[in-house]
Amino acid sequence: MQNYLMLGQIGPQEMMIVFIIILLLFGAKKIPELARGLGKSMGEFKKAREDFEREITTAEHDVKFREPTKKQTRDEIDHATSDSAPTESSKKGSQDT
Repeated sequence: MQNYLMLGQIGPQEMMIVFIIILLLFGAKKIPELARGLGKSMGEFKKAREDFEREITTAEHDVKFREPTKKQTRDEIDHATSDSAPTESSKKGSQDT
């Protein structure tokens, strides 16, 4: 039971057997094409990952600088309400007429 669970590492003999099986399955002409396709797909994946990371970073940076802080928002609200609220002198002036 214990031997069944211990698989060990892949050594040079196992790698040679895997390579021979791949050579028999695909042939000598097809292996370079498969390696080239694998290399291109890995390059595309890396490029897509970098684009995604750059987009996330840019969006995160934009959000940090676009969102006002709570203090700024409160100050703007206080300033806007004090400008639009009628003063005591304007209230008295409108009541006299």
